[in-house]
Amino acid sequence: QVQLVESGGRLVQAGGSLRLSCAASGRTFSLYTMGWFRQAPGKEREFVACTTKSGGNTYYADSVKGRFTISRDNAKNTVYLQMNSLNPEDTAVYYCAATGQSLWTSGNWYPRVTRASTFAYWGQGTRVTVSS
Repeated sequence: QVQLVESGGRLVQAGGSLRLSCAASGRTFSLYTMGWFRQAPGKEREFVACTTKSGGNTYYADSVKGRFTISRDNAKNTVYLQMNSLNPEDTAVYYCAATGQSLWTSGNWYPRVTRASTFAYWGQGTRVTVSS
C-alpha cells in the first residue's frame, strides 16, 4: 500500500502559478504510476495528468495541456503538478492518485488511465481557488 498527502493548494489570481506536491509513503514509490485528478463543486472528478513509474512519459487532459506539468522525484517519493496560466475554471480540489498498474506501453497510454477507478490509492486533496 501507499499513502498520499497533497499540499500546495491556495487562493491565487487568474494568470498566476502554483505547484502542488504529493508526498508518498509506504511501499516503494517507483512501483506506482501516478496521476492528478481534480473535482470542481458540483462536478465529477476529472483526469488532469499522469506520469509513468520512471517519470519518463506523461499525459495531460486537453484542458491543461501546455499549462500544467507533472513530474516526479522518486528519490523524494514525491510527485508534483506545476500549474501555470491559471484561470477560474481550474478551481477545484486536486487529488493525487496511484496505481500499481503499468499504463504505458509501446508509445501509448491505455485509455483507462483517465478513469478515476483505475487508481487504487488517493490522497485527501488540496484546494485550489483561482480568482478572476
